[in-house]
Amino acid sequence: MAVTTMGGDVVDQSDVAARLGDICGSPFVRRAGPDDAVATTAPDWVVAPGTVGAVAEVLRLAADRDLAVVPRGSGSKLDWGAIPSHVDVVLDTGRLSGIWHHPAGSAAARVGAGTTLRAAQQAVGRTGWRMSLDPPSPSATLGGIVAADEAGPLSHQHGSPCRQVIGVDYVDATGELVRAVPDTADGDELPSLLCGSQGALAVLVSATVRLQPAPASRQWVRRGVATPLEAHDLVSELTETGLHPAAIELDLPPGSPAAARTGRTGSLAVLFEGEPVSTRHRTASAVALLSGDASAADQPPTWWQHYPFAAGDIAIRLDVPPAHLYAAIYALRDAFGAPVAVRGCAGTGLVHAALPGSTAPDRVAGILSTVRTVLAARRGTCVVLTAPAEVRRAIDIWGQVPGLTRLRELKQRFDPRHRLAPGRLTGGL
Repeated sequence: MAVTTMGGDVVDQSDVAARLGDICGSPFVRRAGPDDAVATTAPDWVVAPGTVGAVAEVLRLAADRDLAVVPRGSGSKLDWGAIPSHVDVVLDTGRLSGIWHHPAGSAAARVGAGTTLRAAQQAVGRTGWRMSLDPPSPSATLGGIVAADEAGPLSHQHGSPCRQVIGVDYVDATGELVRAVPDTADGDELPSLLCGSQGALAVLVSATVRLQPAPASRQWVRRGVATPLEAHDLVSELTETGLHPAAIELDLPPGSPAAARTGRTGSLAVLFEGEPVSTRHRTASAVALLSGDASAADQPPTWWQHYPFAAGDIAIRLDVPPAHLYAAIYALRDAFGAPVAVRGCAGTGLVHAALPGSTAPDRVAGILSTVRTVLAARRGTCVVLTAPAEVRRAIDIWGQVPGLTRLRELKQRFDPRHRLAPGRLTGGL
């Protein structure tokens, strides 16, 4: 049986499958199924190379046969982003797992891209360290987190995953293995370039990540909020006090009659970490500062570290300077005509929102246009992460992309034949 590649060439499917089996081992090559679709695009094969050398061989075969390859970790965000123009091979990194290098006492560890964050945290935690990464995707791999630059609550204090990665090993589109660490010429640039690239520049095989000592104590302060503006005012007070919270998260559920009657339409949660005495002191100070119904707890609220959207929803990411976050939320509410679920990092201005998946495509397009107009003057962006197929095909998921010229240059530099995740990079590159 023959298949047509992204370049229009016809290749013998059995021959490609046999070569992939030689490289990865036949048990680790299979025909793709419905669950392997990449943002609705069906691939032909799924392969799981067990070594870095095998990854390189797969990409050399793809280059020789003009096959399009999309890397995958756990698949938790495989439906995020633009629909790829073509997918021949999904390259599963799950066998590239484990802590590959962590010298005793070192504040950095080299971790295989297919390692789940949970497993990596458990491994470094046994020696008293942690990675300051806590994205809401519970099954996420380190490679997937880096590829999506997926931030969690701890990004308030420690920055995005991009800031936590200080070195990468990757295989480029020609099948060449490249190591970029701080003591190499590209060591300062390449890790940041690959963060958020959706696998469209190279296949990440490992990342060297900063470690911090695991905190001895953690406490949360939670307070009800009635409006986005009230949340903004409270966050402003918190950030001006010198209490140094590790995270400030906001949860605004969609409107409901019960919420309207009580006036309790949202919640602000603040995390403090450190030595027990300092943590208790800062927590007590925050309770007094926030006043109202503020209270302390040893556990986070149930919504902490969870996205506000579910399968079938239209998932939106708002990224705006914190001082303008409330304006972005009001703009989204006004455009939709009702409160929508919003959740995320109030301290950095990066939050996610959910619209019903049943919203008509033309209405979604109008909502996005309105919100993006408001954000344009505030240096903010509004991106659709995922949506039902009919919506995604009818809208511009990115909006105006800052630095699009630079992204085109990077794609040309790393993948001039557009064989890696074609169309998945920001801007649809």
